[in-house]
Amino acid sequence: MNLETKLTPQETRVIGSLIEKQITTPDQYPLSLNALKNACNQKSSREPVMDMSESEVQSVLDELAKKHLVMERSGFGSRVPKYKQRFCNTEFASLQFSPQELGIICVLLLRGPQTPGQLRSHTHRLCRFEDVGEVESVLSDLAVRPDGPFVTKLPRQPGRREARYDQLFGAEQEYVAEEPAVTAAIKAEPESGRVTDLEERVAALEDELAVIKDRLFPDRGDQK
Repeated sequence: MNLETKLTPQETRVIGSLIEKQITTPDQYPLSLNALKNACNQKSSREPVMDMSESEVQSVLDELAKKHLVMERSGFGSRVPKYKQRFCNTEFASLQFSPQELGIICVLLLRGPQTPGQLRSHTHRLCRFEDVGEVESVLSDLAVRPDGPFVTKLPRQPGRREARYDQLFGAEQEYVAEEPAVTAAIKAEPESGRVTDLEERVAALEDELAVIKDRLFPDRGDQK
């Protein structure tokens, strides 16, 4: 991918969703249009939550195909088109990332700016980090890679103990200041583990439901 060509928020959502499902549900990958729409519109593990229609997702796929970042690849005997990413880590892509680098990039594409602590928590289905220090080390590498940079460290916000990082594939955006109160951040921390677990359970259930719908109605992707 040419880093000078910035992705729209909808394009980063589609690419991030394809990468996530490729890693977490490989038996269900590539994704049908309906499954990809559900992945893009998940109410968990996404920031912001989107409500894209199938036609909108298809339009984004068409644009990404022109940029050679996705391709249609249907399985044997399948009448429903299915899609896979060629953004990175494929024989077609110039970008190649380690599992940890890819986990971080995927979460940043799907959730926006994150602290190293958040990244360690939110990547647990994608890759493994021993501690936050290991996350910071991978972020540092991504920020200085010769073929990059791929992430940037944002200025630390007032009252926050950790600075956030963001990916550099998307269009530049304004970062809205968060609640500066240290007490609010500290109070929220004990709940973060439970909230993350619940988010991932909901995401897994949504994946299973999408697969069941595709199996029950295999031709519905062709209907308009």
